[in-house]
Amino acid sequence: MDARVKPGHDGFRLIKVDPMPALLKPTPTFCGVPYCADPATLDADVAVIGAPHGTPDAPGMPSHAANGAGAVRKALSWFSVGREQLDFDTGEPVFGGAKVVDLGDVPGDLMDGAVNRQRITAATKAILDRGAVPLLLGGDDSTPIPLIAAYEGRGPLTVVQVDAHIDWRNERDGVTHGYSSTMRRASEMPWVRHMVQIGARGPGSARIGEFNDAKAWGSKFFTARDVHVHGLKPAIEAVPQGGDIILAIDVDGIDPSVVPGVILPAFGGLTYQQMLDVIHGVAARGRIVGVDFVEFVPERDPTGAGAQAIARLASNAITAVARQRRK
Repeated sequence: MDARVKPGHDGFRLIKVDPMPALLKPTPTFCGVPYCADPATLDADVAVIGAPHGTPDAPGMPSHAANGAGAVRKALSWFSVGREQLDFDTGEPVFGGAKVVDLGDVPGDLMDGAVNRQRITAATKAILDRGAVPLLLGGDDSTPIPLIAAYEGRGPLTVVQVDAHIDWRNERDGVTHGYSSTMRRASEMPWVRHMVQIGARGPGSARIGEFNDAKAWGSKFFTARDVHVHGLKPAIEAVPQGGDIILAIDVDGIDPSVVPGVILPAFGGLTYQQMLDVIHGVAARGRIVGVDFVEFVPERDPTGAGAQAIARLASNAITAVARQRRK
C-alpha cells in the first residue's frame, strides 16, 4: 500500500490504495471468452472489465446498476457467441476475428468512490499499456469518468456518448463524480477535445444552465427526436475524421422497448438498428480506443432481452475494433 492524495466527492483527502488491486474472476466471462487473471500478461485486441461500483450516490449504498456486468456477461447462448458463426449484423464471424479476453471485475468499496475511481483508472491503464482496447461493463454512469481519466497522455480524444441525459451537472447533492456529471468531468480532461452527444430526450437532472455550459464548451448535441426526424448522418458527420474515439453508451439512450432495464426509462430512444449505425458509423470516422456500456439494471429486465441486446451491441463494437486493427 502507498498513500496518495486523491480527489473524492467530499474533497481532497489522504487515502491508501493499491496501485493495481487483483480483479475479481467473473462467472461466467463475457460470451464465454477466455479469462485473463493478470493484466500484465494480457495479449488481446479487446479486454472486457466489469466495474460494478463507481462513486456511491451515498456512502454504503451500492449502485443501482451493480449487477449489470454479470447479467450482460451471461446473456448470450452458444448460437450467438460461436466464433465460426456468421453475424449478419456485421457480415463477418462473431467478433470479426478479434482476440477477446475478460479480466473480471474491479473490486469496489461502497464507502469510498475515490478508491473505486483509482482502481478503474489503474485497470484501464493496464489494458492500454498492453495495446488492447478496454470494453467496460458498468456499473452506473459514474464509472466512465475514471475510464476516460486513464487516457491521460494518450489524446486527443473524441467522446461519443449515447444517452437519454447529457450528464453535465457539476454536482448533485454534493457529489461531483457521480452519475449525473460524467460528461462535465470528461470536458475538464485536457485530452478530451471533442464531444458528440446523441439521444437526449425527456427530463433528467440537467437544467438550462448545464445545457448552455455544454454548448459553450463545444459539445455537439443530436437529440433522439433529431435522430428520428433527420437520421444519424448529421451526428456521425459531427465526429472528427481520423481521430481516436471513446464510445460511451448509457443504455437508457436506447429505447426501453429494446432495453427496459434502466433506472429512468425515457420513451422514444434509439432503436437497436440505429445503435448498430452509431457503432459502425463512428468506427468509419475514427479509431475506437475505448467502449463502455453502463446504467443497466437487470432487476428491471424480467425476460433478459435487454441484457441480450447490450451483449449483441458490445459484440458489434468488438467487430468494429477488429476491422480497424486489420487496416
